[in-house]
Amino acid sequence: MSDSRLPDGFAVQLDPRVRTLRDGAALLGGAPTRLLRLTPTAQSLLGEGRLTVHDAVTARLARMLLDATVAHPRPMTGPSHRDVTVIIPVRDNIAGLHRLIQTLRDLPVIVVDDASTQTVDRADLAVMHDDIQVVRHRVSRGPAAARNAGLATCQTEFVAFLDSDVIPRPGWLDAVLKHFSDPAVALAAPRIEALSRGGNAIGRYEAVRSSLDLGTRESRVLPYGTVAYLPSAAMVARRSALIDLGGFDEALSSGEDVDLCWRLIDRGAGVRYEPSGLVAHDHRTLLRKWLTRRAFYGTSAAPLSVRHPDKIAPVMVSGRMLAVWLLLAVGPWSGKVLAVLMAAFGARRIAAALDGAGLRPQDIGVIAMEGIVGAGMQLASAVCRHYWPASLLGAIVSKRCRRVVVTAVLVDGVTDWFSRAHIVIDRSERIGLLPFLLLRRLDDLAYGAGLWWGVVRERTLGPLRPRIRS
Repeated sequence: MSDSRLPDGFAVQLDPRVRTLRDGAALLGGAPTRLLRLTPTAQSLLGEGRLTVHDAVTARLARMLLDATVAHPRPMTGPSHRDVTVIIPVRDNIAGLHRLIQTLRDLPVIVVDDASTQTVDRADLAVMHDDIQVVRHRVSRGPAAARNAGLATCQTEFVAFLDSDVIPRPGWLDAVLKHFSDPAVALAAPRIEALSRGGNAIGRYEAVRSSLDLGTRESRVLPYGTVAYLPSAAMVARRSALIDLGGFDEALSSGEDVDLCWRLIDRGAGVRYEPSGLVAHDHRTLLRKWLTRRAFYGTSAAPLSVRHPDKIAPVMVSGRMLAVWLLLAVGPWSGKVLAVLMAAFGARRIAAALDGAGLRPQDIGVIAMEGIVGAGMQLASAVCRHYWPASLLGAIVSKRCRRVVVTAVLVDGVTDWFSRAHIVIDRSERIGLLPFLLLRRLDDLAYGAGLWWGVVRERTLGPLRPRIRS
């Protein structure tokens, strides 16, 4: 599908983080970072960092920039709301369902009641919405099966999945639909923010670090990319693409949305994240329910690793970077010196790979340092989250290991807190550093516990196996 021609009038804009080198002769950026050398024709067409499609040549160049993740789409229009049906899977959340339906008056709606204790009554919903259908499962079959049942009933070209605990913000659908003017795009989703930014400490934590909130950076969705998946709490898809794929995998009780994204990507379909569209989610803020949910998310890693062994790993680093950080963390002084030498050698290799790109030595140094720091942050996060049982055992039996674990806990938590401080503007709704550090570690403990339980249940080490690049 990535070869589908972009329509005339479709534009692409370079990502602001992409470095333009040698007066536009090369581009450095994307995820993963790559160097693109442009022909003189491509340079002249790209101009001020924006390209509008008007013929086959510009269409191919625009597609290349999108596939390389160095540019983002800027389509002029998208499909009509008349081409969209909203599917709402629900189980025992009548109040949330009513609240959501009142925001969807102009869209046809299919509610799939997954064996709620209090049966969803179509007559009650018809008072609030003119065009609504109700499908009922007599026995609960899970959210994947509920979404598939709605998909089988739907007749429109596009389908929007919304969970019953969300509230769409104005303009969310237009922001997402515009991506489907690209015929290669099969799935797109808005950003999911917190319905309430205040409340208790968990509510304030969720406002800045919900696993459903994928951040402010628009992105093509790719495993190990800036955005690796889309949550099914709010997403829009081409109905035909999902039907051809067989819909959601009903054998998965968790992670079915991640699996859907990755299967589409394997087929060459485009998947986009659009943070300018906003949907608010009513997060769990009671400690027991919050921890249970985090552990539930963790259980998805093992079955996903069985289905997609090349797409899930706690860390993805080069062998050199792994050796550098191991030597710095637990090696003797001679090992630390060796680590510095290895890092310097890595910088020389980067310089050789970028030879002729017009980068100054200090630019090469910055790129090398970004790689070293990025690898270190990945490892620190994995020590605290994926590998915490082993980290805890090591900290108990070894003083040196204890220092490494404590350092990882503090660096990972403090850096994360500072990086998210801008999300909440109102000072009264912000979460302090100490509560954040405590909840971040509880978050990691719960997720890691679920992950290890899944590993035992599925009899696979896939989610614990790092991906080491050469």
